[in-house]
This record gives sequence, C-alpha cells and structure tokens, in this order.
Amino acid sequence: MSSLDAPTAGESAARVLLHGLRLIDGTGGDPVPDASLLIEGDVIRWAGPSAGLPPDLGPVRRLGLGGRTVCPGFIDTHVHFALPGPAGNPLQGLYELPSYRTLKVLDRLRVTLENGVTTARDLMGLDAGFRLAVAERRIPGPRLLVSVTMLSQRAGHADFTLAGGIDGLALAVAFPGSPRSLVDSVDDMRLRVRELVAAGADCVKLATSGGVTSPHDQPEWLGLRPEMIRAAVEEAQAYGGLPVAAHAIGRPGIEAAVRAGVSSIEHGYALDDGLRAEMAERGQYLVPTLLETTQDLDPARTSRAAYEKGVRWHRIAQESVARSVAAGVRIAMGTDSGLVVGHGRNLQELGLLVDIAGLTPMAAVVAATGGAARLCGIDGTTGTLEAGKAADLVVTDIDPLTDIAALGDPSHILAVVKEGRVAVDRAGVLDGGGLPALCP
Repeated sequence: MSSLDAPTAGESAARVLLHGLRLIDGTGGDPVPDASLLIEGDVIRWAGPSAGLPPDLGPVRRLGLGGRTVCPGFIDTHVHFALPGPAGNPLQGLYELPSYRTLKVLDRLRVTLENGVTTARDLMGLDAGFRLAVAERRIPGPRLLVSVTMLSQRAGHADFTLAGGIDGLALAVAFPGSPRSLVDSVDDMRLRVRELVAAGADCVKLATSGGVTSPHDQPEWLGLRPEMIRAAVEEAQAYGGLPVAAHAIGRPGIEAAVRAGVSSIEHGYALDDGLRAEMAERGQYLVPTLLETTQDLDPARTSRAAYEKGVRWHRIAQESVARSVAAGVRIAMGTDSGLVVGHGRNLQELGLLVDIAGLTPMAAVVAATGGAARLCGIDGTTGTLEAGKAADLVVTDIDPLTDIAALGDPSHILAVVKEGRVAVDRAGVLDGGGLPALCP
C-alpha cells in the first residue's frame, strides 16, 4: 500500500469477501469455478478456491457474485488520451485552449476505466500531472503510465511541422512545458531522455520507423539512427531501467530497435522470421495494435498519402501477426486508442488477438493482464489477482474463454473495481458489499 492510498488517521481499511465467483487470475492458470477474493483496503489479501479460505477471517463483509466471472483489471499498453479518436480530427487541438483539451481528456479517462481498463500506458500526449491526479483520486481514470512525448529525428514520425513552420504535434497534442520531441544526434538523444526522466516519464517512447499519419516519412524508412536508439536505451537503463517502447512498422526500424534492446515493438507490421526469433530470444514484447487495423479509414479525416499508407500497412499487419505469435514472440495488448480507434473500446482488441493473431482466449487475457503488467514493469503491483496485488478487477456475465469478443461490449462489463474502490457498477452486483466509490 502506497502512502497515497493509505487510510487517513482514524480510518480502518474495509475488509470485503467476494465469494461465489469464477476466477480467472491473469497468470494463465485454469479458471477456479467456485472462488473467493478477500479485499482489504486497496489490496487483495487472499484469492483462490472458496474451499481453501482460512477458517478465521475475522470481521468481514460478504458479497456473493452468483457465479459471475472475475478477471484482473485489464491493461492497455498503448493509448493516446490527448487524441480524440474518430470523434474529431487530431489537429483540432491547434484551435483549442489547453484547459479545454484537458477537460476532454478527463472524459476519455473515465470511459476507458468504466469499460474495463484499470491501467493504461499513454505513449505520447499526457504529462505526469494527469497520472498524479488519477493516483490521488481527484479524477476517475485508469492507473496511468506516461511517456509524455515521442522522440524521433527530424522528418521522422514525431515531426508534424506544417508547411508554415508550425509544430502541429506540440500545439495539438502536447501540454505546456512538455519536452521537445525532435532529436538529431546521439548527445541530443541522451539529453531528451534525461529531460523525460525529469518530467516524470514512466517509460520512453521512440519512433524508430516512419509512420502512417506523419507527413514527412514512410513506414519503411528508418526513423532514428541505430546509435541514437542505443543511446536512448542506455539512458533509460541508467535511470532505473525505464521500459523503452519503439513505434516500428517497417523492417529497418524494427531491426534497429530490436538489436538496440528496446522493451517492446509497437505495431511491428514488417517483422520477418529472423527478427521474430531475435525478439523471442531476447524476451521482447510485440504490441500489435490490431484494433486500429480493422477500422474503416476515412480519407476526409486525413491526407490522401496517409490514407494510402494506412490501407497498405494495415493489410500487412494482419498478415504478419499470427506468424509472430507462432514464433514465440511475447504479446501485450495495446490499441493505439485516440487515432482511428475511439476511447473506451479497448477490450475489442482481445477478440482480435484470438481471431487474427491466433492466441488462445486465455493467452489473450494474459496479454492484457499479467503479461502487459510485466512489460510495463508493474507486475509487482497489478496484472494478476493474487495476494498482495492491487484490488483491480472486472466482473463480467460472460465466459471470456468461450466468447472473449463479448468483453468488447461494455454491457458485459458489469462492474469495475480499481484499488478496492468501485469505478462503475452497471448491474448493481456489488451493492451492499461495502466497497467504497472510487471518486466519492
């Protein structure tokens, strides 16, 4: 229990026993059909078969869940809360006050949490202030990890300089005081990573290839020179081993990132068998962001060049990912929500990890819980429903192992609990259980 979450003077942590539930704990182990969870304050004190409950639990409030399934709160390792998704144009932020953009972010955080995501890694856009506000329960939202910005060389994926010289990325996405995103030398890269550390970043986001939406490059181009990627990884390691996530679509960018030792390849569409084998051996993760590849692209919302890039590379992505899974590459769930994917639809990715990537339903659940937590370096805190972990959980009325795609429908997310507090209870299944509201 962190100091932020400790009970105030004179307040004792509530002890609640959820019983009569089917437990999928996020470790990949078999479901437990008649299970119980003991929650004390913000942590799990016991989880497992009801028959194995300690005989003397002491004072505790009991709540039966009628056989409903309980999963860990899900983790989306690749989101962009500063971007509007299909509800608006990413460049509309050019015409908005930062305060107004902040208020719109708050709604995106809330809907994402209420639809089953209790932890999210924002890979460009939000600063550490949002993370602090969520942690202090001033606003409802998933536990946040932030990269603050994305780093690339000039004319790379982070370069949205418009023809008139305006930096579109800085004005439309970043909040005042955000570190600069463009780097052009090894020394500059070391400085940028240190600036991100000082700004409170939980991870480093690099663009090692070009991108689909960026105006000056192509996905098959190298977005950062290998020596610059290595410098970023070295600096991240020196500052507590921060994870390094690499936006990498084309092969040159993937190869440079893999061999520099990044933690994860985001997208990874042009992976080949040799690089897959290297990733599997190194234990690096692939975050395939399949949901964005299934969306109908709207030429009216982007340039013709970006539309054509999207059509081509989304097809390549869907043809590639199953081979990566078959090669033993570790998978973590990420959606890229905020671009063409709307916020709150994150769990639709789970069905695609089964239907397109070829994961089993249980492996897809692990990719969005225990596996995602390991990638983000928070597996000691959350990701699985085990004693000592945060009480982050989702109650659903479906069996994710037979109908995992149904988790993408919010009506099947009956309740969400984050750190022992109720974020949403659509069906009243937690009424009377004694768990407090997340943001009273």
